[in-house]
Amino acid sequence: MEYEIFDLGDVSLQSGVTLPNAFLAYKTYGILNEKKDNVIVYPTAFGDQHVQNEWLIGSGMALDPEKYFIIVPNLLGNGLSSSPSNTLPPFDRANFPQVTIYDNVKLQHRLITEKFGIQKIALVVGWSMGGIQAFQWGASYPEMVERIAPFAGIAKPWPHTFVVLNGMKAALLSAVGFDSNKQNQLTFADMRAVGRVYAGWGLSHAFYREELYREMGFDSLEDFVAGVWEDSFMKMDPHNVLAMLWTGQHADISANPLYNGDFDKALKSIRALACIMPGSTDLFCTADDNEYEAKLIPNAVFKPIPSIWGHFAGRGINSADNQFIDDNIKHLLARSTNG
Repeated sequence: MEYEIFDLGDVSLQSGVTLPNAFLAYKTYGILNEKKDNVIVYPTAFGDQHVQNEWLIGSGMALDPEKYFIIVPNLLGNGLSSSPSNTLPPFDRANFPQVTIYDNVKLQHRLITEKFGIQKIALVVGWSMGGIQAFQWGASYPEMVERIAPFAGIAKPWPHTFVVLNGMKAALLSAVGFDSNKQNQLTFADMRAVGRVYAGWGLSHAFYREELYREMGFDSLEDFVAGVWEDSFMKMDPHNVLAMLWTGQHADISANPLYNGDFDKALKSIRALACIMPGSTDLFCTADDNEYEAKLIPNAVFKPIPSIWGHFAGRGINSADNQFIDDNIKHLLARSTNG
């Protein structure tokens, strides 16, 4: 897995904690042009690394590396950027500091300005927690970001979203009897229950009712849950997962000194042309939540993905959903930001 590291030095986080020797792992696709105005930033989602974003990058697609310079920064806590699994004591494992989406975007801004000297971003795009980062980019750097395209991602964890993430967290912490002093005893095997919990939220009622998992090569519901959900979650470090869950639960784009918790103001401050694409059957980053957000962003269009793939309409699995996302991003990139 080829990627690069941007050393950030000692970073002062929003929490007030200083994370020593912090770093961002990132990968780039394409070539930065002379004017440095062909830039697309595509942050990773919860549990994902840059390779999981590559389905949306390719010749002839909206994110075409022959036209654009695409930067994929890895989320803090995902195992490649600074994370519980790769940080030295005293900030290793359960002692890793709390990191916000605001922190992530601030550090990505450093990468983009210090490493590449970029002052304008044509587009910030992302799925799920990558979508929240797209909203945050628009709110944190309204002068710099020309377009945003969050898909199956919301601008804050609405109460129901918070509860869903809490359920995943509880499934993991139950393995150590909810004793915070025993969190370092958690193992990869303890992630099995988390996968089972998420299986009910990642996809829609209709997906399961119509047994679409058969199209993915699974003969039964049990095989699908074990083969996809258990398997993928048991490959994740439990401490990284807890760190990312905390980030997700506190990912309000207004929870920072710029907006002091005024969510509506943060949305209204986004100047970027925006294409907001929820999954029409997403159970925990709902189209209703996104619709509220889109109405407050001055230059937003609201384009739900007509899909029964739930949250995973944005995951690059179903070709019709992929085409819908790609087409809408192409349309967004074709819109002029002048005037």
